[in-house]
Amino acid sequence: MLLCVGNFFGSASETEWKEYQTGVKKAPIQTYVLGANDQETVHYFPDVSGCELAENITYLGRKGIFNGTSGLQIAYLSGTESLSEPTPAYSFSSKDVMELQTSLLSTPKFKGVDILLTSPWPRDVGNFGNSSGEIDTKRCGSVLVSNLATSLKPRYHFAALEKTYYERLPYRNHVVLQETAQHVSRFIALANVGNADKKKYLYAFSILPMNSMDSAELVKQPQDVTENPYRKSRKEAQKANLLLGAEEEPACQFFFDLSKQQGRKRPSDGKEGRHFQPKQARKPPQPTGPCWFCLASPEVEKHLVVSIGTHCYLALAKGGLSNDHVLILPIGHYQSVVELSSEVVEEVEKYKSALKKFFQSKGKRYVLFERNYRSQHLQLQVIPVSLTCCASEDIKESFIVQAQEQQIELLELPEHSDIKQIAQPGTPYFYVELDTGEKLFHRIKKNFPLQFGREVLASEAILNIPDRADWRQCKSTREEEEALSKAFREDFEPFDFSLLQ
Repeated sequence: MLLCVGNFFGSASETEWKEYQTGVKKAPIQTYVLGANDQETVHYFPDVSGCELAENITYLGRKGIFNGTSGLQIAYLSGTESLSEPTPAYSFSSKDVMELQTSLLSTPKFKGVDILLTSPWPRDVGNFGNSSGEIDTKRCGSVLVSNLATSLKPRYHFAALEKTYYERLPYRNHVVLQETAQHVSRFIALANVGNADKKKYLYAFSILPMNSMDSAELVKQPQDVTENPYRKSRKEAQKANLLLGAEEEPACQFFFDLSKQQGRKRPSDGKEGRHFQPKQARKPPQPTGPCWFCLASPEVEKHLVVSIGTHCYLALAKGGLSNDHVLILPIGHYQSVVELSSEVVEEVEKYKSALKKFFQSKGKRYVLFERNYRSQHLQLQVIPVSLTCCASEDIKESFIVQAQEQQIELLELPEHSDIKQIAQPGTPYFYVELDTGEKLFHRIKKNFPLQFGREVLASEAILNIPDRADWRQCKSTREEEEALSKAFREDFEPFDFSLLQ
């Protein structure tokens, strides 16, 4: 892959860039870039949370974590440091840095990241190190980037805005004889591409992800290692974090690489570039045949519907695990959550909130799961569990343990991550969400047990109704279903926001 820091777009980029947008030219390998560093280039980056700019060229986003399929972890921060509020679109603030720090430092057994990408240099990076040439590192660069590098402990930190090459000697991330030995960090600044002085602007290297390395090998100290250049400013960083601690935290962006062997594939006949067009707003896909869940479809069993909003509706599950096992479904045809438009997502959240209050009034919590595999229409299964029966930790552990038994890798997602940034449209996955906001995710690579979600919830550890794990064994008559729907509608009515629209 190619990682780009600094200014990706030059002063005369428009004509050449259109050739990449239309497919006349194509980046030969996957290329990941940081965002704008000035007002003039902001328009090139339409989505602050990250997006595809052209084929093989991806904007990572304003800030976040990139997790490669190999386990490589890359932290990134776009823009320049801002000292004013509101923060310009091409800048980051101390709040942005704190959110990125918090999201990683809260991870159990966090050791550091493999790579950190920023455009500005970190202030004071030259302390205790080799000469940085004409650049005065005590005056240039960002203090916030120094703070970020101090806490994230990157094995490699790349930056570029000073337009000169500087490879600092590796530095320690621990105090000798006072702290356990940790890996070293290397800071590498690159010059601008094609500079007249022919200074180095490209750094090629291979790296084994930290989580795949032997601990002893990881913490080996090279002979030329130096003290940490930011050690003196660490107290100042802690003071800044304390001042910001009481402020409200908006969601942090995370970009996960799921491009390997999955997602929508482009034609491979060698002609695809000429037909590649700039991305347009994607319309909801249409069903390839009769759909049992599109509300306008004659196949929908409308007697199971208990609430209808503007973009979504609520229906009792056919053969549910319990009498109040419900589905949140989009009215239009969408295959998965990652394909939903913002208006539909907003209404899904309203239904989640209403169901949470409804079930809490009955002494219950809910567990939600989605299986985007061998399914045509999005179905968010919402199953209530007694508050006295299981704590959220017990439910989460049951999913993880039973997944391990079936060699299914369930990953716990970071607090601020969004599933739309974790799975691309077309990617098969299984997803669990507790009403506490905790989330588990599995990227389906080949076969997956279709009843897995029900089996876990029906097990002795949670609902203790193993005989209802398969919905086909839980069928009711039409009259019974109508009675259950009527009873649920009456109970749910005080919490049903759609009735007030």
